[in-house]
Amino acid sequence: MEEYFDIAWEYIYFLIQKGVAVLDYLLSYLHFLGPIPVIVLLAALTIVFTKVLKKFTKTKRLKTLEKDFQYWLSIREEAMQCEDREKGKALAKNIDSAKLNKVYYDYFLEGLLLSFITFYLPVISMASYINEAYRSERLLELFGRDYICKFGSDDPVVFGALFCFLLSILSIVILSYVWKLVLKGRRSAGESVVLETERQSDHTAKGLEICSS
Repeated sequence: MEEYFDIAWEYIYFLIQKGVAVLDYLLSYLHFLGPIPVIVLLAALTIVFTKVLKKFTKTKRLKTLEKDFQYWLSIREEAMQCEDREKGKALAKNIDSAKLNKVYYDYFLEGLLLSFITFYLPVISMASYINEAYRSERLLELFGRDYICKFGSDDPVVFGALFCFLLSILSIVILSYVWKLVLKGRRSAGESVVLETERQSDHTAKGLEICSS
């Protein structure tokens, strides 16, 4: 069994080496842009990759757990709407202890493991690559300086490639979240305008019917 693991690891290590070599080759054509655009581009590509991976990587177990969680959550909400508040709380507590807590725990754990595979693992892998490919010595060789950016003149604070990559990831995630909120607000505003237009049309039609009669 150990021999099979050794063979598998050799193949994995070979693929990692080839992937790094290909990435180095492709990025060499972009180094004229400077280190910051290259790192921001890698961060954006990493986020896009995680989005695609998350979209197409969803286990059957996660789907089943999600359905079970939504089902028992709806049952709990119905119990809380009981006219007898104390009875409703008791029913909700029983549902929590009997089913909902376990289903939520399994659903949360499955989602957490899937998030690690689809988001954290790609980010950590790319961060490891950047930390090695754009270390101080390589930055000095490629761009003529051993840092990405610095602040201050007398005693400047310098930042390396890894810090800039993580900052880019965080910025892209925040901007993506804000953009979703903006789109959601516009969509809600558009739906409100449509509903208001339909309501005004109904009032106008009723008015015409009254006038014609």
